[in-house]
Amino acid sequence: MPSPETSTVASTVLSWLQAPFFALQFLTVLPPLVGRAPRTADLGRSEAFFPLTGLLLGSALALVDQLLTPYVAPLVRDVALVAILAILTGALHLDGVVDTFDGLFTSTTPERRLEIMRDPRAGSYGVVAVTLLIALKIAALSSLPPAMRTPALIVAPCLGRWGIVLATGAFAYARPEGMGCDFKGSIRPAHVLVAGAIALVAAGGLGGVTGLLAWTAGSLAVLFGGQWVAGRLGGLSGDVYGATCEITETGVLVLFGIQAVSLLT
Repeated sequence: MPSPETSTVASTVLSWLQAPFFALQFLTVLPPLVGRAPRTADLGRSEAFFPLTGLLLGSALALVDQLLTPYVAPLVRDVALVAILAILTGALHLDGVVDTFDGLFTSTTPERRLEIMRDPRAGSYGVVAVTLLIALKIAALSSLPPAMRTPALIVAPCLGRWGIVLATGAFAYARPEGMGCDFKGSIRPAHVLVAGAIALVAAGGLGGVTGLLAWTAGSLAVLFGGQWVAGRLGGLSGDVYGATCEITETGVLVLFGIQAVSLLT
């Protein structure tokens, strides 16, 4: 009969092996891939593999892009890619953009801003923000030369989800309850380090210098932006995590486009 220590080690190893599948479950519309409900400790471990989920999403986009290129006009293809990513993720993070901007730019108390962010109705700030973000994402894709499209499509979702992990680990949570609060309570420095390493290796390996610059710039933007948002809300929330993903993802695409233009001049 195995000792309690052996059983604990085996359970921990199994939990780490299951963590990438929980990450897919949390971040995509895929059905549960693990035959049990996630426990609190699974939330933090799954965050270690959020960038890996981003890599899988980006790879799917790159594959679709390659399949559509001979048959679909470039702008239509770019719109389709943005739509497919929203579908694969259940538009979860785009919803976070709407709620976050509705709350952040209201002149009131942090408590009232958090209440506004929970309102299911979309306000003018949120609608404008998500519309401009989608338009910018499409424009950024349109600016990419063929040689940079595949790296950018894969790296951007990866770094967007690294932004979620960094924001979760670096800042306090603004609410006393909720799924985001559970993620914040279960994340550990080791989870952040694993996620950061996956994102860094992927960005550098696929995007070269541009990818490394995107990882650095994106990480700094999350830290500085998160500090400002935390000052407005008293911490971050699940909606802010989603908005962080979308904004980071879009920023990476823009950066790849800027780099492409600089190389041509």
